[in-house]
Amino acid sequence: MRAATSASSFKLSLSRLLLGSMILHSMGSSPASAQAAASSGQYNPPLPGSAPSNNQVLSGRVNTELVPAEKLLSQGKYADAEGMFREILVANPTDMLATVGLGTALAKQFKLDGADNIFDRVLATDPNNAQAYAGKATIMLNRLQSSSGSVRANRDSMLKQAEDFAQKACTLAPAMAEAHYTLGAVLKEEGKVDQAASEFRNALNFDPQHAFAMSALGQIQLDSGSLVEAETSFKNSIALNSGNASAHTGLGATYVKEGKLDDAVKELNTALYQFPNSWPTHMILGQAYQMQGNSLAAIKEYNQSSAIKPENVEPYLRISQIYEDRGDLEMALADLRSGITQDPYNVEVREHIADIALRLEKPDDAIKAYQTILAMSPNNPQAIKGLSQALYLKAQKAAVGAMLTSNDYEAAMKAIGDAIALSPNDLELYLAKAKLMSLAGVKLPDLASVSQPKNDGERITYAQVLMSTGDFQNASAQIKTVIAAQQDPKAIFAVADISLMIKDLDDAESAYKKAQGLAASPDRVQRGLGQIAALRKSSADDTKVAGELSDKKQWDGAVAKYRLAIEANPFNADAREGIAEALEESSHPTSAVLAESAQQYQNYLSLKNDLPAKEREKMQNRIEKLKEKSLKQKEREEKDKH
Repeated sequence: MRAATSASSFKLSLSRLLLGSMILHSMGSSPASAQAAASSGQYNPPLPGSAPSNNQVLSGRVNTELVPAEKLLSQGKYADAEGMFREILVANPTDMLATVGLGTALAKQFKLDGADNIFDRVLATDPNNAQAYAGKATIMLNRLQSSSGSVRANRDSMLKQAEDFAQKACTLAPAMAEAHYTLGAVLKEEGKVDQAASEFRNALNFDPQHAFAMSALGQIQLDSGSLVEAETSFKNSIALNSGNASAHTGLGATYVKEGKLDDAVKELNTALYQFPNSWPTHMILGQAYQMQGNSLAAIKEYNQSSAIKPENVEPYLRISQIYEDRGDLEMALADLRSGITQDPYNVEVREHIADIALRLEKPDDAIKAYQTILAMSPNNPQAIKGLSQALYLKAQKAAVGAMLTSNDYEAAMKAIGDAIALSPNDLELYLAKAKLMSLAGVKLPDLASVSQPKNDGERITYAQVLMSTGDFQNASAQIKTVIAAQQDPKAIFAVADISLMIKDLDDAESAYKKAQGLAASPDRVQRGLGQIAALRKSSADDTKVAGELSDKKQWDGAVAKYRLAIEANPFNADAREGIAEALEESSHPTSAVLAESAQQYQNYLSLKNDLPAKEREKMQNRIEKLKEKSLKQKEREEKDKH
């Protein structure tokens, strides 16, 4: 059901990915300390940190003891800064500026409880300390990076608390760049992108050297598709602080978007050299390798990303796509199942699992998977379409009657009806409905009960009803109108498939060729055109054999062959005329046989627009006589019954 998804089709949220790549900012240029924190389970990729830039000191005043420590802090050397702040506090335990500096250094090393205690002590002494509030906001943001279920469950309330802290810092120190930067990071995490960008710009107005505000703004530009602006911002950030791993990751991600894959690999490897445990950087590097066709390297990077951040399902999706492209569907399925254990409520992963089960012709597994999706996401169009295909496949493999009496079929028909009500122009839904109706042998409604169509989906149904009444020309006109209106290859394929299913071969061919003109799935086009050619040949061959049987006056055999010819191609006018004659000439025809003969002659007239007027009039008279003969025969049959 699902076409192979291109690498770019996965919707990577780079704004979230790059939050993790801000690792170096939070951990400084000491990878060993970062890795130790990661391995101890105390560390998860943080949000953009809040260290001052190179020309910004925490104190705002010159102090021969504080300045070296603050310089280390601004350079991201947090472990060294912590040691120096502690030495200052040994000599002067009441030094508030050193205390705030120590709290900041601890927060940057993800020693969050220790940092929180320090900031609480500061605020108990100085309730208006803006830096302490900014520090507590950063702690809250960093806590959110935990994989803990309780943290993830309380995400919204924690974000609200972080925003309150950051807003308090901005109120107390309106010109403090770090306060605005921290507020921007919170707003960005809340999805308030425009407000976040405004706060990052405020931070840069107060401190043009704030490298991390620059890279955070670059990420917003990247997310919005402003690649040139994003590239400039990331390069400026790197110029301000070459140790900013988040800027290298952002620049690498920008290069991926621009198709500069060699440059992307270089930048992303630089970021990983600075901090090897950045899961988003491994993720984006894997994407770059995959786009280069280096699938082995891509799989390695995706595996490293998922090892660091197991609840992120993106690596599983991408690895499964690589296996799918190779044709190894079982391996693809195994990776997706690993992903769903990490995020059981991820509908996208479940859709891929269901689609692959369908391609592996495991209808029961696919039906179960699609039904699970519909329980999580009612009226999900893709799941409904997939469910209809799975049921269709199951019917081909098992007894149709048993399946149709099950709840699966009834539930699928209800789901399709609900989905069509919500998306009346989704032609693929009409295709799914048509397949299941044909499977169940459901009769189409009477023409008198069908209103004039209001959209393309209704035109498809109307065309089917018209065909069932023998109005082939008007039915074809409805289909032609729908084909002409479509420009989306998926919709055109849906029309083509429906036309093929109801054996409107000319319009099916037209639709497949239109899809071909849009450079859509050449394999699918050729498969459809091949089926059309096979049906035409089958119909022509059966018509020829039926004609030979008619010449020998073997009417019953001729009728059987003509039926096969009409089944393969209902628009076969010769078969319509042939079966009408064979029915009329059969020995002792019943009233029903005579009525069918008249109807088949009428169908022949509907299909033969080029028939001369005299012949058409002659044929119409013949039809009227057959109808009269059928009525008289029916009266005799009724008398015989009594």
